Amino acid sequence: MTEDLVLAAEFPATTETEWRKLVDAALKGADFDKRLVSRTYDGLRVEPLYPRAAGAPLVAGRPAVPWQVIQRVDHPDAKAANAQALHDLENGATALSLVFAGSVGAYGYGLDGSEASIAAALDNVWLDAVPIETDFSTQAKEAGLNLAAVVKTRGIDPAKTQIRFAHDPLGLMARNGVAPRPWAETAKLLSGMVERLASQGFKGPFAVADGRGVHAAGGSEAQELAFVIANAVAYWHMFADAGISLDQARDFIFFRLAADADEFLTIAKFRALRKLWARVEQASGVAPKPAFVSAETAWRMMTARDVNVNMLRATIAVTAAGVGGADSISVLPFTLACGLSDAFARRVARNTQLILLEESNLYRVVDPAAGAGGIETLTREIAETAWLLFQEIEAAGGAAAAIEQGVIQKKIAATRAARQAAIAKRRDPLTGTSDYPNLTEASPKVLDVARVTLASPAGTPVEPLPLTRLSEPFEALRDKSDAILAKTGARPKVFLANLGKVSDFTARATFAKNFYEAGGIETVGNDGFPDQAAMRAAFKASGAKLACLCSSDKVYEAQAADAAKELAAAGAIVHLAGRPGELEAALKGAGVKTYIYAGCDVLSTLQAAYDTLRTP
Repeated sequence: MTEDLVLAAEFPATTETEWRKLVDAALKGADFDKRLVSRTYDGLRVEPLYPRAAGAPLVAGRPAVPWQVIQRVDHPDAKAANAQALHDLENGATALSLVFAGSVGAYGYGLDGSEASIAAALDNVWLDAVPIETDFSTQAKEAGLNLAAVVKTRGIDPAKTQIRFAHDPLGLMARNGVAPRPWAETAKLLSGMVERLASQGFKGPFAVADGRGVHAAGGSEAQELAFVIANAVAYWHMFADAGISLDQARDFIFFRLAADADEFLTIAKFRALRKLWARVEQASGVAPKPAFVSAETAWRMMTARDVNVNMLRATIAVTAAGVGGADSISVLPFTLACGLSDAFARRVARNTQLILLEESNLYRVVDPAAGAGGIETLTREIAETAWLLFQEIEAAGGAAAAIEQGVIQKKIAATRAARQAAIAKRRDPLTGTSDYPNLTEASPKVLDVARVTLASPAGTPVEPLPLTRLSEPFEALRDKSDAILAKTGARPKVFLANLGKVSDFTARATFAKNFYEAGGIETVGNDGFPDQAAMRAAFKASGAKLACLCSSDKVYEAQAADAAKELAAAGAIVHLAGRPGELEAALKGAGVKTYIYAGCDVLSTLQAAYDTLRTP
């Protein structure tokens, strides 16, 4: 005999009003919005609590089958790239991405695009069994035809291949900041190339609407989606103008998005893409059909310091892309920001996906986020915001004209500036870089392979989408510290002038250590001092030029001014951990030059410290 058991059925239902009363009591008068509501870079509110979205339809996408586990083929030496690819396929990878030098996702490496290089890189790869995704560049514009020639040479039926020819002239135009020729000419050339590939029996898709360039330039979720939808519409028009039916032309296009460590926003972004494309299909008079959506873990979230944290970021990103319905996922190896990744880093990239697929069974539920109030709300609001921006792009004359006019680039630049300001103030923390740095970390192992340098494409300049990583400003300061260490045998130092008992100064001393070492300035700690003479002697012995007072507000009232005078008399440049409040005038008179606190501009404070110390 069985009976239905309802969780918490014996308890009365709790209303949102009752919940708010408890929250207000816990906040003790603090502002609800400031404490518990956040905003995305699209200006969307993220609430702390959402009701269930009952009856929400599934977002059609990948059925309950594993997504393709893509591994990069990006070693500039084609034979070495082939060895990596075969090893990956033997150990769990189910697809390959041919990355060509100069492409949006090359990140400094890649194949040269010649037929010989492609043939060597794919030696012993069963092209009628292994899906291949490409990442073309302006410099390797013939790579698609060269790949087709390799298929023909091996006597393989093109119709039996699963090759996604990712031609993306619009994405490359924006990324490189160059329009090689007028869009009408580019469209004609690409249509002709696709016609040649299709006539040989390749099924496509042949063009990709790729959002990675927007994401790597610091863009928002809605900006990335608007960009790819506008580009996809442009390619659809291009194929239709070449005499291809709307239904077939739609199948010639696929999508590629960046997946980052903001899990809920990434899930919502991938789901919103399908909603947006379905709306475009509806407006075009064709029956909606699930598009192929590829994901790559985000370049901008990668760090060159404490690189092991990149594994965690990638795990979150893969989870989000998988839950969001990606059909294929490529994981950037965790050391890629430091150089071309070795076998271990590639193994971790591969196994990140395999564990989530085979052990977590992440693929077995279709659209697992459906009905979740927060995800459904974010999906809808991101889609609505992206649609408005897409309409703005269309009003400017379409994707090509909007890129030429800088419509999307200007919006992305504004978002990038806001994002960089948040990074500088550590409102958006970067674990291992801006927060919890380790000055003694060992350099990661990477292959001894030089980055590929290519001549910039010629043509009419447009405003480019810069390739950025969020951690770069802090890494520049760490690099400066490393250079000083190599030259002098010691890093720049800051002496922590801890006042009072351990319980008085520990919190701010810990904050100060984290603060300064994020910029490569080594902290000299201690357990406090019996008197100011002992503090002065310890400062002298530390070899530091900079000192930071650390303690509680109560201790500052009694001791900070006198301690600052003592340190200044000993030749110290004096900082204080905390806001000065009513003591500002007295502290300034005592010689305190700078205050460090949560919310201050960490980057500018650290750079000013280097300037004050007159370090090279």
